Amino acid sequence: MEFDGEFTLEGVTSEEVWLALSDPVMIKNALPGCKFLTEIEGEPDFDELEAEATDDDPPTLPEADPEDVADRAFVEGGRYATLVQMNVGGVNPRFETVVSIDSREFPRMDASATGSASDSSFEMDSGMTLVETDGGVTVEWWAETDVFGRVAQMGQRVISPVAKRVINRFFNQIESNLSDVSDDSSGLRDRIKGLL
Repeated sequence: MEFDGEFTLEGVTSEEVWLALSDPVMIKNALPGCKFLTEIEGEPDFDELEAEATDDDPPTLPEADPEDVADRAFVEGGRYATLVQMNVGGVNPRFETVVSIDSREFPRMDASATGSASDSSFEMDSGMTLVETDGGVTVEWWAETDVFGRVAQMGQRVISPVAKRVINRFFNQIESNLSDVSDDSSGLRDRIKGLL
């Protein structure tokens, strides 16, 4: 299955969007059903990672220091384990996923992922590019996914609306967080620009 689209964020800079979309904490908090998103080495034990996960996340922008966000940002070649649980056509699978950051150079990032969920599995390649616009930034994104097993049997008619709902909620949350950055008067915007 192929998905693509764009999402325009008004009143923000590409540097702010880049930093936000590079922050594992912000991504975890914006992704519906995400239990954890953590950098890993080797093969993850999802049950152990879930038991260790807390809701006591460090702050994200605008409360976080931009340097702290940059220090924890996704890195090219990095691997991250995530657990997402959501309702898909009456089934509530737990997607245990390993994401690899294949390339990350402002303003483009590409990632691949493999995962499994109750009698299903998937492989995904995805990417995003940031494009400055008058008054904001457009995030152009794409994802190509192969789904196998029980979830795949539901077909694209069931999966596509769920994917679109998740994507819309995700970008709406990112937009909400970034509107707070643009409203900040403490020089945060200049500090973020200075990082790139």
